[in-house]
Amino acid sequence: MVLYLTAFASLLLSALSLGPSFAHVLEAPPRLTVWSPELWREATVFNGQFALFAKVGAPLDVASILIAFLLTYLLANERPAFWFALGGAVLLAAGLGAWFTIVAPANALLATWKPGPIPPDFAAVRLRWEAGHMTVAAAKLIGFVSICVAVLAPRLPAGTN
Repeated sequence: MVLYLTAFASLLLSALSLGPSFAHVLEAPPRLTVWSPELWREATVFNGQFALFAKVGAPLDVASILIAFLLTYLLANERPAFWFALGGAVLLAAGLGAWFTIVAPANALLATWKPGPIPPDFAAVRLRWEAGHMTVAAAKLIGFVSICVAVLAPRLPAGTN
């Protein structure tokens, strides 16, 4: 029952973590090709559109990683499920790592922007922010799929072919 509940929690939390990241991917094409710089800056920086992404999304990201590693531990003696669970947990962690290395520095720059003229580095910051979110979403999506496979994979004792 512990394995079943952990698998369920891992699927649920990783899906909930993926949701906001996938939303960023769906928003990206018009934000990069249609929106004016003024609209992008206004929607992204000044009006708190993404406040809940941090308040709700960040705890979901951490919880999804922790529960995926717990699932991996519980599947330690079952192959190939263990390897898929481990891959999923690592990919979820990589998604968070990508957020810290790509998106967070862009967020730090966005936090310095003030109303008025568009900053000269606008295009580079916008591209980093959008591409960073797409990178995060890709890692989370592949991680989620890997966890799905781990949960659905046949379970054989370690060392069995």
